[in-house]
Amino acid sequence: QVQLVESGGGLVQPGGSLRLSCVASGSFLGIDAMGWYRQAPGNQRELVARITSGGTTNYEDSVKGRFTISRDNAKNTVYLQMNSLKPEDTAVYYCNAGFVTIWGARDSWGQGTQVTVSS
Repeated sequence: QVQLVESGGGLVQPGGSLRLSCVASGSFLGIDAMGWYRQAPGNQRELVARITSGGTTNYEDSVKGRFTISRDNAKNTVYLQMNSLKPEDTAVYYCNAGFVTIWGARDSWGQGTQVTVSS
């Protein structure tokens, strides 16, 4: 069994910053790509940023230049540094990862962390 636990969400004013963290735990041999998704009320869940095991990143267009995804493989942790936050960034942010296990590939989601950008 594998598990992802996010932290770091909260309320921030427009223009502010937040750093999200997601720690993986459980029984696995390795972690492939890790990513952050978000879902605002009434909207579909969308990819925000993704990072491969080798460090290649890609971002949703609206967050390019403002958000940075990184990972610490030794700590099984992925981060999302969010700067210059806008009200439209308000959403529940979910961590996702692809695990390599003895039972095969496993895709897992965290429980989500709320990010609210408001004055």
